[in-house]
Amino acid sequence: MIKIYHNKQCSKSCAALEFLQEHTTELQVQEYLEEVPNKEQLTEILSQLGLKPLTLIRKNEPLFLEKFQHLTLTDEEWVDVMVQNPILIERPIIIKDGKAVIGRPLERVIDLFK
Repeated sequence: MIKIYHNKQCSKSCAALEFLQEHTTELQVQEYLEEVPNKEQLTEILSQLGLKPLTLIRKNEPLFLEKFQHLTLTDEEWVDVMVQNPILIERPIIIKDGKAVIGRPLERVIDLFK
């Protein structure tokens, strides 16, 4: 089973979803702005990505620039910020066999199938 955390308003996310739909029938799509991952799920995603929470945040997002760019928070606090403001989560995130990638560029998604 492959899972994609998808934002239908994002062209990169749509491109990754289209690729996955062409290459697998076992696909779970989670529109994460509507079905927000909880703190435990997001912590697991970060572990699978091998990233610190701040690395997963979209730092050019207007909300980040307005409210968060000057803050110094702990990893746990950044996870809380993303759960409360999922628009800040980098996208798309694809998980296959316990391994996760941020699907931009698309080559990262393709590499999951190698």
